[in-house]
Amino acid sequence: MASSPSFWQFPYPSQRMPVLAENVVATSQPLAAQAGLRMLAAGGNAVDAALAAAITLTVVEPTSTGLGSDAFAMVWDGHRLHGINGSGRSPAAWTLERFAGRPRMPRLGWDAVTVPGAVDLWQTLHRRFGRLPFADLFAPAIGYAQNGFAVSPIIASHWAASADTYADFDEFRRVFLPGGRAPHPGQWFVNPDQARTLTAIAEGGADAFYRGALARRIAAAARNDGGLMTEADLAAHQSDWVTPLSVDYRGWTIHELPPNGQGLAALIALGVLRHLDLAPFAPDSVESLHLQIEAMKVGFAVAHRQVADPRAMSTRPEAWIDEAFLAARATAIRMDRAGAPDSHRWSDHGTVYLTAADAQGMMVSMIQSNFTGFGSGVVVPGTGIHLQNRGHGFSTQAGHPNVVAGGKRPYHTIIPGFITREGQPVASFGVMGGHMQPQGHVQMVVRLADHGQNPQAAADAPRWQLCEDGRVALEAGFPPSLRQALAQRGHRLLDGEPVWGYGGAQLIWRLEHGYLGASDPRKDGQVGGF
Repeated sequence: MASSPSFWQFPYPSQRMPVLAENVVATSQPLAAQAGLRMLAAGGNAVDAALAAAITLTVVEPTSTGLGSDAFAMVWDGHRLHGINGSGRSPAAWTLERFAGRPRMPRLGWDAVTVPGAVDLWQTLHRRFGRLPFADLFAPAIGYAQNGFAVSPIIASHWAASADTYADFDEFRRVFLPGGRAPHPGQWFVNPDQARTLTAIAEGGADAFYRGALARRIAAAARNDGGLMTEADLAAHQSDWVTPLSVDYRGWTIHELPPNGQGLAALIALGVLRHLDLAPFAPDSVESLHLQIEAMKVGFAVAHRQVADPRAMSTRPEAWIDEAFLAARATAIRMDRAGAPDSHRWSDHGTVYLTAADAQGMMVSMIQSNFTGFGSGVVVPGTGIHLQNRGHGFSTQAGHPNVVAGGKRPYHTIIPGFITREGQPVASFGVMGGHMQPQGHVQMVVRLADHGQNPQAAADAPRWQLCEDGRVALEAGFPPSLRQALAQRGHRLLDGEPVWGYGGAQLIWRLEHGYLGASDPRKDGQVGGF
């Protein structure tokens, strides 16, 4: 496919070109991508590179990730694909009664915080696959936290947009609003508290976070503010190795992690589309978009009703990608009329995706997230740890598989993606951005598989998205006639662009020799390689 002349066309306006190299790192902030390259240049592998990038992102992109984040990853070790779930569980003392009468879970404060899982995932991945000493992976992040860095433009805009949301949190203001405001683009920012915490984890491993002095400080902060998280909750946390789910699509196999993440929604949509022929239609045509949107409605309808901590799900995830179910759902789609399955899902804009690949054939697809912006707004005093708000992903509806309870993982929006063909890797990819993620995965795969576009063109292309109320939003760049054509089929269109945007893709594509890396122009990021 990469030898085809059409593969090397770039039909969309972009600020980027792909990077072709034997060793590649792609993520949403250039300093983090370069931190990963430093590990590769020092003799590390793709896991070392991905972890160094992820750790550095907690410093240079705090608007989306931090030491209090969750994470998921898939690793191609050169022979097979591995999955790891690094999401945390709720405090053991949480009950539905605590949140009774609320239509939704809290978004801010300790009642939105589940146990952060990222730090344990870093160590668990490293112990199995890493090559360099664990402490070495922290050096770039510690340097930027201690000595500072210039805040990049898009991250600065998100920082400024978050300032009012978290202004009532004293420690947040002290750490992240120096001088009473968010840093401007290019302004130097330092976080010495985080530098000390990163140093403690580098030296003491995950135990320093979950069982040592840091755990005591986290639990004490919770007690002081009326939260229920305890030292025992932190000490009980562990990441889990999981088997990815997959569907075949146009000769490729698309892999996603199983619940509690929403990757199942992408697999259902692609499984439905497999029964529909998109190839005759132009990539940005009404026919292609209509079919994708209708398939995505099916995926979201299932995810919203079913996805939860797998221990609480009454139906096995594999049942929703069963051939008979997918074929039946495809048959129900009308070419001339939009359907109306429930497409409700969670929205967020606090996620980073990164991918790395090395010359020995190892590839990593990894995602890490606060959930919404800076997360819960809780910053543990004196540590620089800002905590996610993944508890907001629980339901308060009694009897729902995702209903809030103690020691339970919530519905998660963040999903890494991976593609293989005949048992060999094709690409690692992701599209950060909450509810945009599964529909972003679908759009990437359709452009790559059905329309033969290269990864950078797929990242550059305009996107659509289903909004929470079922309306369809179209990014600038589609043909002007498209809105009217979709409306004629019964789609309800959103006027103007939604404030949370259209996500940010990062992709690494395996070539016959080396890789092609692509980075989304909607983010500050870049691809680095050598």
